[in-house]
Amino acid sequence: MKCAPSPNKDRPPRSPPVSSIEIKSDDQHHNPSKKERKLRVSVATVQLDDEYRSIGFDTRLAGALRFPHRMWRRTFLQLAAAATGAGADQASWRVGVAKTDITPREPIWLAGYGSRTHPSEGVRQPIFVKALALQDQTGAKSVMVTSDLLGFPRVVAEPIARECQAKLGLSRERLALNSSHTHSAPVIADMLLPAYPAMTAQQQDVIRRYTEELIVKVVATVTAATANLAPASLAFGQGEAGFGVNRRRVTLRQLPGPVDQDLPVLSVRDAGGRLRAVLFGYACHNTTLGDYQVNGDWAGFAQSQLEQMYPGAVALYAQGCGADINPLPRYQGSDPRLGSYSVELARDYGKIAAVAVDLVLHGKMKSVEGPVRAAYSLVDVPFHDVPTRAELEKQARDDSAGSVPQRRWAQYMLGKMGPEGKLPDRYPYPLQVWQFGRSLKLIVMGGEVVVDYSLRLKSAYGWYDTWVVGYSNDVFAYIPSLRVLREGGYEGGGAMIPYGQPAPFGAAVEEIIIEKIAGLMRQTAG
Repeated sequence: MKCAPSPNKDRPPRSPPVSSIEIKSDDQHHNPSKKERKLRVSVATVQLDDEYRSIGFDTRLAGALRFPHRMWRRTFLQLAAAATGAGADQASWRVGVAKTDITPREPIWLAGYGSRTHPSEGVRQPIFVKALALQDQTGAKSVMVTSDLLGFPRVVAEPIARECQAKLGLSRERLALNSSHTHSAPVIADMLLPAYPAMTAQQQDVIRRYTEELIVKVVATVTAATANLAPASLAFGQGEAGFGVNRRRVTLRQLPGPVDQDLPVLSVRDAGGRLRAVLFGYACHNTTLGDYQVNGDWAGFAQSQLEQMYPGAVALYAQGCGADINPLPRYQGSDPRLGSYSVELARDYGKIAAVAVDLVLHGKMKSVEGPVRAAYSLVDVPFHDVPTRAELEKQARDDSAGSVPQRRWAQYMLGKMGPEGKLPDRYPYPLQVWQFGRSLKLIVMGGEVVVDYSLRLKSAYGWYDTWVVGYSNDVFAYIPSLRVLREGGYEGGGAMIPYGQPAPFGAAVEEIIIEKIAGLMRQTAG
C-alpha cells in the first residue's frame, strides 16, 4: 500500500549525521541529576561530518526534526549522555607545569664525547629541567620530567623518585624522567666515566656537587608543577620532520636505514584556550654540536623558539628511540671555512622541529581523555659472555697502543667486582606505560633505544595513538634490537665499553623487552 505524501511541504531538510556532541556547562565539578541534565542541555556544539556548527538545542528541535516522540526522546538522551561524558573528560584535567634553570655555574666536564680533553668554556644557551604534572578525574597525578641532559642514570633517578614519593606521594609508576641526550650538558654522577680518561679528581668533585644540586632542583621542579594545577584540556597530534638520519649507514652504506620521523605533540590549553604547555618528541640524537659550550643542541633551540612563539607557555621535549639516529648533515671539524655550519645547523634543526610542532598545534588535534592508568616494572635483561676476573686482569695488563680503551674498561670492571669476584650477568631494565583513557598510549623505555623498537611497538599498538619514549628513568647502555645486535658495531655492543657494562646483551634482549611491554599494556588497558 502506498503511503500518502506528507502534507507538510515546508519540512526542513534532514540534518547531516552527528559525529560527536559536547554539552557546555558552567560548573565542571557538579554532578547533575537526571532531571537537571535534561533541563540544562540548552546549548550544544555539534560536530558534523564535514564542518562544525552551533545550534540552539531545546525541546522544540524535536518538532523541527520531525522525529516521532519516542525516537526523539531516545536519540536525544543518547546524544546528551555522550556529550556529558565528553565534556567531563575534558573538564576533568588539572595540569601544572614548571621549569628550572640547571645551567652550571662553574666550568664542568661535558657529557657524551670521549674526545673532549678539558671542562666547559662557556654557555651558548641555558639548560633546563621541566615538569608537566597531569591530574586526571580520579585525582591521580602523573608527572613527566624532561631535561637538557645526556640522561638520568639509576644512581640519580632513584633518589629523585624516592624524594617525590616521600614528599608528594607520587608513586614510581607515575613519575617519568626523560632527557634530551644533548652532548653539551654536564656529566652527572658516574655516567660514562670510562669514556673520559682526561678527567681529573678535581673535576669529579665539580660533577659530584652539580649532581647533588641537580637532584634537589628536579624534586623542586616536580613539586612546583604539582602545586600549580589548574583546569586544562589536552590534545594529541603528530607532525613530521626529516633531519633524523640512521647514522649506521654513514660508514656502512649497505646497512638498512630505518628512521622514525613522526613528531608527536601533546598540547595543554587553559580554560580560555590559551596554550599553557606543549610536550613534543622526536627520535634523534642531540649531537649537532660538539664543542665546549653548554647548550641543549637542536632540541634546546626548538624549545626556546616555541616559548618565544607562545609567550607564557612552557615547551618540553621528550627524546624518542633515537639511539642510532643523528641530525645530519652536521659539522664538528676544525676547518674555519666550515665552522659556522655547526651552530647554524643546530638552530636550523631546532627551527624545523618548532615549526613542525606549530603546524600540529594549528591543525586538527585529538582530544585526550583520562584517566591515566600507569605501570612501571624492571625486567632482567641478560648480558652475553660476561668476562671472568682472570680475563679482565689479562686485558688490564695489555700495553699495546690499540687497546687503551679496552685496558681502561678492564681496570674499571675489576674495580666494580664484588667480593665473590664476579660481575652481574644481567641488568634490571626499567619500563613504564601510561594509557590515557582510550586516547593515547605512552610507552617509556630506559637506555639508549634504537629506532627498531619504536617502529615495532607502534605497529603493534597503533600508529596514530602510540608514543614511544626512550632515554628515561635509567640511561645506562644502548638497547639494541636483534637486528642491530647481529650487525654489531657501536650500538650493537661496542658502546658497552664507555658505559662501563660487563658485556653486550644476549640475543633475547628484544623479545624480553617486547614481552614485558605487552604485559604492562595489558595491565593498564581500560
